[in-house]
Parts: sequence; C-alpha cells; structure tokens
Amino acid sequence: MAEALGANGGKPSILVVEDEAPLLALLRYNLERQGFHVDEATDGQEALLRIAEAKPDLVLLDWMLPAMSGIEVCRQIRRRPATRDLPVIMVTARTEDQDAVRALDTGADDYIAKPFAVEALMARIRALLRRSSTVAAKGSLSYQDLLMDQDAHRVTRAGRALHLGPTEYRLLEFFMSHPRRVFTREQLLDAVWGRDIHVELRTVDVHIRRLRKAINGDSDMDLIRTVRSAGYALDAEG
Repeated sequence: MAEALGANGGKPSILVVEDEAPLLALLRYNLERQGFHVDEATDGQEALLRIAEAKPDLVLLDWMLPAMSGIEVCRQIRRRPATRDLPVIMVTARTEDQDAVRALDTGADDYIAKPFAVEALMARIRALLRRSSTVAAKGSLSYQDLLMDQDAHRVTRAGRALHLGPTEYRLLEFFMSHPRRVFTREQLLDAVWGRDIHVELRTVDVHIRRLRKAINGDSDMDLIRTVRSAGYALDAEG
C-alpha cells in the first residue's frame, strides 16, 4: 500500500507519461495495486495539460515521447511557479552516464533506466513521496541568513523566498540540522535518499549543484563547502 497521503489527504496521485501502451498498462496495474491513484498521458503536451488541470503528487515521465521529449516537459514543469516543486522521476531506455546527469540537471528528482524491476521503481516512488511530503510540527532551522520553516515547508535567505525541489529541500534540511559538519556522498545518500534506495554517487553532486544555484544569489556567499576527497558541508567559514 502507498505509505503517504496525497496532497488532498487521499490516495497519492501519480501521472504516468508513457507512449508505449503495454508499459503504460503495466505501470497503471502495479501503481493501483500499491494504492495510488493513476492518471496517464501519452505525449508531452497532454502531460502538461493534465498537470495544469489537476496537479499530481508525482510525475513518472518517459524521456522518449512523440512531439515533445520528456526532457522538455521536465523543463517546462520547473519553469512554472505552480509546479517547480513537483516531484519527477524520469524513465528511459538511455543508459549512458551523461544521460542520467542530463536528466537530473534538467530538473528530474530521480532517474531509472529501462528495463527496470517494478519493485525497484515502486521503492523510488515511495521514497520520493516521503521526501516531498511535509512533516507536521517540526519547527524551524536557521544558519547564517538562511531560515527554514519546516511546518510551512518554506525556505528564505535574507528574507528572499527560495524555490527548492523536494530533494534539494531534504538535502538542505539535513545540512541545516548538522551545520559545519562534513558528510561524504555515501552518508548523504543514506540520510537523504535512504539506505534501501540504490542511487549513483554522481546524483549527490548534481543535487548539490542545484541546491547551490537555488540558495546562492549573485552577491551571496556560497554556504555549501566542497571538501576535496571528503564530501560537502554547510559551512560559511570554509
């Protein structure tokens, strides 16, 4: 069964964007068995219309789509204020390392290559939904001029609202809970993605870049310190 509630308190809603009918049917069957509400689209334009009509809790997005690629759909999702934080998992037959990095750089929160085990995909979906859901009554965190309101799921820097994807939010939340401490990529994967999810180490680097871009303005001090051969820290004094 699905572990998280959807945005409206009911079943979490998954939009599956896939043009291969047999795979679409397989995904719908397995997602509904897990307790998710499933909507579907077979091309990029239809996907964007579906999202505008009823924002899902997560988008499962095929890379190779007719007319508009999944990469372009993801870009448009991230450009729109109403959907810039919408969790996206990219699904593709492309297996080169640079393709995974490109998907993550475009704005996808996770990436899984075909063929995949359905159980592994379901685990990634559940993990991303957990990361993107607000946990009630947690309070706030602060570091330098960063302020995280955990109850409102809002981050500001010097009073300026920051727009973070769900993974960047969790990454920053972890850093702000342990300021100035250096964490290896493996430790960050365990803490932010979870021990039961297999994610490549390069994924951490991509999300660190995205976090830096989100929190650092043109004249702001870079609060993320890279420690060569060690990892990363939230440390303004490095």
